[in-house]
Amino acid sequence: MTTVSSGAGIVADAVIPAPVELEPAEGVLDLTTVTVRAADDAVAGLAGELLLAAGALVVPDGGVPVTLTPDPAAGPSGSSNPERYTLTVTADGVTVAAPERSGLLHGVRTLRQLVAAGRREAGEPLEVGAVVVRDEPRYAWRGLSLDVVRHWFGPADLRAVVDLVGSYKMNRLHLHLTDDQGWRLEIPSRPALTERSSQGAVSGAPGGFLTAQDYRELQEYAAEREIVVVPEIDVPGHVNAATHAYGELMPSGEPTETYDGIEVGFSKLHIDLPATEPFLRDVFTDVARMTLGPWVHFGGDEVLVMQAEEFGRFVVLCQEIIAGAGKTPVAWQEAAGSAHGDQAAVAALAGTPAASGTAASEATDAAEEPALVRPGTVLQYWDTRPDPAPFVRAARAGAKFVMSPADRAYLDMKYTPEHPLGQHWAAFVELHDSYDWDPAALIDGLPESAIEGVSAAVWTETLQSRDDLFSMLLPRLAAVAETAWSQPEAKDWESFRTRVAIEAATWRRENAAYHPTPQIDW
Repeated sequence: MTTVSSGAGIVADAVIPAPVELEPAEGVLDLTTVTVRAADDAVAGLAGELLLAAGALVVPDGGVPVTLTPDPAAGPSGSSNPERYTLTVTADGVTVAAPERSGLLHGVRTLRQLVAAGRREAGEPLEVGAVVVRDEPRYAWRGLSLDVVRHWFGPADLRAVVDLVGSYKMNRLHLHLTDDQGWRLEIPSRPALTERSSQGAVSGAPGGFLTAQDYRELQEYAAEREIVVVPEIDVPGHVNAATHAYGELMPSGEPTETYDGIEVGFSKLHIDLPATEPFLRDVFTDVARMTLGPWVHFGGDEVLVMQAEEFGRFVVLCQEIIAGAGKTPVAWQEAAGSAHGDQAAVAALAGTPAASGTAASEATDAAEEPALVRPGTVLQYWDTRPDPAPFVRAARAGAKFVMSPADRAYLDMKYTPEHPLGQHWAAFVELHDSYDWDPAALIDGLPESAIEGVSAAVWTETLQSRDDLFSMLLPRLAAVAETAWSQPEAKDWESFRTRVAIEAATWRRENAAYHPTPQIDW
């Protein structure tokens, strides 16, 4: 029998990211045994999986009803956000209402956290406080960028990352699939890319790649969870794996040697070689054809040994190919024509003074200079050091921005100087650093309407296992997720500290590695 009683000290505000409205009511509901009802069998199945993992027993009939129902009136009053939802826990059971499938899953994820927070010893009731949650995200793009090149993470690891991303209502998984060390995606028209260049990784670690079928299955797994996979093929720099496979991409006609180090900026394509444009057209057309989502990322970062004019031609060409294949181009911030922030590195590679005229050092900053990017192209902002003028100009031209500031959202940065994993070229990034920032305040003069969203990023030079990876993601990914979802006025560091400590019980039960930062009272 379903009952609501008063007096139990149930934590109703254990939700990450912080919702727009959470109204606790009197009493608690025993959700030890539940029955999920939904018109969409796939959504019902996912809801059952989430609640089972949180400790509830899911049965076909006779449990406390958890009803998932389409409702255009759900969410905060007056909201038109397609991802909005309302979660209601009463004496009669649980209802999740939303206008779209994504909102239903968000509501179930919130319920999962409430159930997990109410979990007690085996055999005791699983009590959840009566509550109404009305919620919607601040930004449409809430993601994680994951490097699978420096160290290889295969399909099982990637599915685990999809589940983790979804648990905090994030909805993009951007995969960095190519770099100097290896090529991680089968390209049917260019088989040598994986035949010759898929097995490399940092320091001789084992490599690997996603077959076209692997890639399809991963995307379908993610899409079922309302997560879009965004593939990145990084050009015109970070290309040693490509030039190792196809020597005609080099002026000498000879393939480059394999590379297993961690330096950046030394490799490049050559736009005037006869082989270059056909290579780009083959690769991006195949990737677009294989990709279910609307975006294809063409990289464009850290091209430290290329003249600005040639780099600009690459930016224009890659956008033309991707758009022509029916996808929206995405690129790192350099595609806006911005300078690279570390001019000493530029000078060292170029063998010239820092103001050398390379793409990395020569920002096109004249106000009348035409933007390189097309309207709708998404730029991923990571380096906070360059002048903001090219970004403002790109926004005026119609570009959108995803905010990934390295000193806040790069989760491969060491937590502290003593931390055994990660790097620290951007900063030491503790949990509070990943939490305490506002995407709208990063670029002076950039209108908030140009911000598409937020993405954490993790580069894997020092990360060799799933435990390594998850220990760098957790707990910081939850902090970035709250920055992406919650309005600034809803964020509160002390509240987050409490909520993340509650959420950590789930990580322990699921054997997910995390870093027990001293900033939290675990």
